[in-house]
Amino acid sequence: MSRIAASFARLRAGRRKALVPFITAGDPSKEATVAVMHALVAAGADLLELGVPFSDPMADGPVIQRSSERALARGVDTNYVFACVREFRERDAQTPVVLMGYLNPVEMRGIDRYAAEAVAAGVDGVLLVDLPPEEAAPMRAGFSAQGLDLISLAAPTTSPARLAHLANDAQGYVYYVSFAGVTGASGIDVADVAKRAGALRAIAKVPVLIGFGIKDATSAALMAPIADGIVVGSALVESLATAQSPATAAESARAFLAPLRQALDALA
Repeated sequence: MSRIAASFARLRAGRRKALVPFITAGDPSKEATVAVMHALVAAGADLLELGVPFSDPMADGPVIQRSSERALARGVDTNYVFACVREFRERDAQTPVVLMGYLNPVEMRGIDRYAAEAVAAGVDGVLLVDLPPEEAAPMRAGFSAQGLDLISLAAPTTSPARLAHLANDAQGYVYYVSFAGVTGASGIDVADVAKRAGALRAIAKVPVLIGFGIKDATSAALMAPIADGIVVGSALVESLATAQSPATAAESARAFLAPLRQALDALA
């Protein structure tokens, strides 16, 4: 059983909702990334999404765009991201790590090489924002051959036919975008999300997580009951942006995430 599947099996057994934080690799500093990853797990994260900085992050709002720009200016690249996961695995062999980014860096490396190096580093899955489901088969096959999950992304604008196709092929989990927009924006209609996410959960073979617009314990508690868990990104990234050292970044990460964990556990 993969780390992702095992993590969700433990959550189901405990009737708990998944808490999945997103951070940008290399921000607030290259030295802080692994310390923040460990701090998030200590604060209750069940799975980590590690953003791979990209020069044209079209799905990301201004907070994550700026974090990517800062990380790129520090020289963060795929090699650095893999190195962070390898270092994280020295102390944590259990928590799943999913890379979230864009197609170009994978294509530049080649699917087979990228997948092999990712798995060797300890990566469990990859979510590629700009990979259309209809064109994902070669990527999924190459990743699957190495034991790497290709995580699918769904949105309110996803057509029923595409949603059915996506749900059938999904691996690891499905990331459901709560509204049409970019990361960090507001405007969640809970009733509409509940209807759409519920329909997706009914046909998906894997858990469904909800992301976009989740900023704090209150919004996490609103969204978690209608999914298998939640993803929090922009608000966390923003809370880390001014940290002056790895230690202060780690403490900021713990302080941000702990209330969300408490809110989700109160739902059990």
